[in-house]
Amino acid sequence: MSVFFAGFLLGLSLIVAIGAQNAFVLKQGIQKQHVLLVCSICALSDAILIGAGVAGFGILVTQFPSIEQIARYAGAAFLTFYGLRSFYSAWRENHALTPQGVVPSSPWRTMSLCLAFTWLNPHVYLDTVVLLGSISTQYEPYKHLFALGAMSASLVFFFSLGFGARLLAPFFRHPRAWKILEVAIGSIMLILAVKLL
Repeated sequence: MSVFFAGFLLGLSLIVAIGAQNAFVLKQGIQKQHVLLVCSICALSDAILIGAGVAGFGILVTQFPSIEQIARYAGAAFLTFYGLRSFYSAWRENHALTPQGVVPSSPWRTMSLCLAFTWLNPHVYLDTVVLLGSISTQYEPYKHLFALGAMSASLVFFFSLGFGARLLAPFFRHPRAWKILEVAIGSIMLILAVKLL
């Protein structure tokens, strides 16, 4: 169990930082739109990447740095676009979180955005595949328990963030609060885009 909890705590420490993916999950949770889908995609993606890292694919990423570079530039372009879109929404739209104020997004569009936030982020490869993969070697022959701990941390975090965000919904009934969130999300996206470059 100590190996499992080591993986859990390390996985949680890597994932709690505010980033593009977490901001997207938070926004979907506040809007109460496709929350189960978004949380499931994030947790499953992390599980795949952590499993790949523990299986030894971190060596592949370090031997072929072009994988990380492609993800970096594609991720920066995507974050810039989404960040500017958030600023535009804060400036032009006057929506509050009411049944008539939220335009539902299609599940396919939400899934596409969620996959982009997850798989176009080069830090996710460094954290899950390279870092967790390399640390797991210290726990032989129980590194699978370390991986399960890290996967569990991801599952707990994303579902807590997504479904816990609805507690903030009453605050976002006011249009000004929504504008502040859009500006905050836009700022996070642009800062992360600059950091990637």
